[in-house]
Amino acid sequence: MNDQLDELYRDIIMDHYRTPRGKVAVEAPDVHNEGKNPSCGDEVEVNLKLSDGVVEKVGVECIGCAISTASGSILAELVEGRPIEDVKKIAEIVKALLTTDVDLPEDRDYGDLEALKGVKQFPVRIKCALLAWVTMIEGIEAYERGEKTDAVTTE
Repeated sequence: MNDQLDELYRDIIMDHYRTPRGKVAVEAPDVHNEGKNPSCGDEVEVNLKLSDGVVEKVGVECIGCAISTASGSILAELVEGRPIEDVKKIAEIVKALLTTDVDLPEDRDYGDLEALKGVKQFPVRIKCALLAWVTMIEGIEAYERGEKTDAVTTE
């Protein structure tokens, strides 16, 4: 990446870290899950209110590094108003973006998600960027199985 693009992405990450989106209470969430990254101490709580298979409201509470908090904030912006199947696809795209050499598909607007691509340069930080996404997906899967969700630990 060129220096200007790196700087832009850093600015976007820091904006999400300083003013995280989705830091709201979700009354009676349909999906609730908590995740922890023991290697660095990041913690996240994800709550989703669903209506007819669509994410109506998102609450994301992150305690941790700038990458983890920014990723949770980007998640909150991206998934609200989207069908669950769409949310799952976006989570798969995030994982691929952080672990392979793929670029974002051009089929829709992914908001500030592109800013996370630079995390790939720091393999130890990939788990930080994935924590909110993994926590959300595991919560959704438990919800779909009719199970109560518990804490997820990424290692």
